[in-house]
Amino acid sequence: MTTLSPSSKTGRIAFQGEPGAYSHQACRDTYPQMEPMPCRTFEEVIEAVRSGEADLAMLPVENTTYGRVADIHRLLPESGLRIVNEAFVRVHINLLGVPGATLADIREAYSHLVLLPQCAGFLRRHGIQGRVSSDNARAARDVAERGDPHVAALASELAAEIYGLEVLARHIEDADHNRTRFLVMARELDLTRRGEHGMITTFVFRVRNIPAALYKALGGFATNGVNMTKLESYMVDGSFSATQFYADIEGHPDDPNVRLALEELDYFTSSLTILGVYPADPSRH
Repeated sequence: MTTLSPSSKTGRIAFQGEPGAYSHQACRDTYPQMEPMPCRTFEEVIEAVRSGEADLAMLPVENTTYGRVADIHRLLPESGLRIVNEAFVRVHINLLGVPGATLADIREAYSHLVLLPQCAGFLRRHGIQGRVSSDNARAARDVAERGDPHVAALASELAAEIYGLEVLARHIEDADHNRTRFLVMARELDLTRRGEHGMITTFVFRVRNIPAALYKALGGFATNGVNMTKLESYMVDGSFSATQFYADIEGHPDDPNVRLALEELDYFTSSLTILGVYPADPSRH
């Protein structure tokens, strides 16, 4: 269980999707004492925290199978929120049917577009046709409402529990390493040292318009022995010449080596923003 910040007021944590989504599972696993708050879009999740309607936001950023979650890196710097925790959730895909249905009955299975390829082998072996739904939890809800024993959903066991479906086959994903990394965001930056597995610092920056600026900017991390676990670039303002970089490093800004590396980075950048300082999830290692 993760401890709530002392500034918590509503006891709610916002996520994108319908009840039973994997983001909902991440909320329940990480903050079981909080009330999950479903939102239609990532923007609505962020606004719920900004407005005070929720204390925390649970946002997926990347998956070991399908990579980066689109738009998240663009939204984070503009959100005004800060990362206070991370959570790694093992994504188990299950075949869910109406009560009384069997695996042999199923002819079609609905789920989100990114989930279907992850269990393509299972579907092929059992002669099941994959169908696209807007959300895996929405697929589960639709299957429950439809009541057809020949139609199933690919979703979490939590979705089965919520919508009264039966698990016809468990853990049918083709890859056994399927995990999603979530970032937990709040209104305020938390610089306290916490957790038992070290700290992670996340920041975004833009380099100055000088030759070899990125090479020089990152040199301080190598010379000071700071491990950079993520570095991604993306366009901003629709311009091919305006590039922003998103980075994760191991350590706390107050660590001497991290402080020196960030000082060197700052010299070669036109902007540098710390998005969060938070404990490393045990599953990271």
